[in-house]
Amino acid sequence: MARYTGPRVRISRRFGVPIFGPSKYLERRNYGPGVHGPKSRRKTTDYGLGLIEKQKLRYYYGLMEKQFRGVYEKALKRRGVTGEQMLQILETRLDNVVFHLGLASTRAAARQMVAHGHITVNGKKVNVPSCALRVNDVIEAKNTTVSRQLATKNLELSTSRAVPDWLLLDKETFKGTVMRIPTREEINPIANEQAVVEFYSR
Repeated sequence: MARYTGPRVRISRRFGVPIFGPSKYLERRNYGPGVHGPKSRRKTTDYGLGLIEKQKLRYYYGLMEKQFRGVYEKALKRRGVTGEQMLQILETRLDNVVFHLGLASTRAAARQMVAHGHITVNGKKVNVPSCALRVNDVIEAKNTTVSRQLATKNLELSTSRAVPDWLLLDKETFKGTVMRIPTREEINPIANEQAVVEFYSR
């Protein structure tokens, strides 16, 4: 499964937001990467702005270009605002929900947990990180020693992160439930999704 494995702080500095989580280095150098330090850049075109917003979301959710394009095309076929539909598709991916529940410390770790068979959905093992979840789906750390130990460790590391209101977590049983589909306000996107829609609709 292809994924981005390059320098993360550099990407965050390029876009000016902590895409991969808080970083002290990013706080100290809150300007673009490069040997020349802070410098004025050319005015960005509308196309360039759309590209930047698209890249922010793509890196944030850990998708490759082909996968991300597929999310947009799926959102385009749904009723409602395309941008919001796209965000909801991204948020209800299995790997993202595993991360939000605290069963994994990062989205990359959540993707790995799912791929390695440590997660079940409604009692069945699922090893596809992009699996789309629905309301009332139950996500659980597999009932094995290795899976439960991994989940316990990650839950301890994730205590500072609040579980979103649209999810319900039972730490005792290592189970989480999708209570409803999140709204745009609850998702609070890191990028302007409308600019992404306009970028792809050119």
